Amino acid sequence: LVHYWLASESKREQFRRYLEKAGVLDSLTSVLVALYEETEKPNNALDFLKQHLGVAGQESADTEALQQELRDMRQRCELLAEENKDLKNRLQRYEPAQEDGAAE
Repeated sequence: LVHYWLASESKREQFRRYLEKAGVLDSLTSVLVALYEETEKPNNALDFLKQHLGVAGQESADTEALQQELRDMRQRCELLAEENKDLKNRLQRYEPAQEDGAAE
């Protein structure tokens, strides 16, 4: 049991050093301190953390790009629907409706 505890502590210490070396602990600490020092706490603490860690900027850029793509695709869909309607109307002038041909 003692050996397991020592091995576990060693792994934890290695992981802590890894986080410290990568700057993760400093970043998290500074963001948490900033959240603590906020006079008016935000409604969503997780969004606050994401925003201050730089994650929200990436998400919002991706979101904006996707929203623009969606707007473009909707506009293209509308144009294609109009073209389709126009082509169907033209076709009606040259081909009688199916029901009319079947009735003869």
